[in-house]
Amino acid sequence: MGSRLRLVYAVGVALNVVALAAAAIAGDWLISATFGVVIVYLCVRYWMLVTSDATE
Repeated sequence: MGSRLRLVYAVGVALNVVALAAAAIAGDWLISATFGVVIVYLCVRYWMLVTSDATE
């Protein structure tokens, strides 16, 4: 279960990076900032998942 969830978080980060780049190129800085916040959140959740798997 943990490896599948890690894959979902990694794909989510990758898709958000693409969306952030597209929004930044278009000049939509507010939307870019929103995608940045989502990327940070997903990275934190991924880190929490990895560290909890390591302790079990």
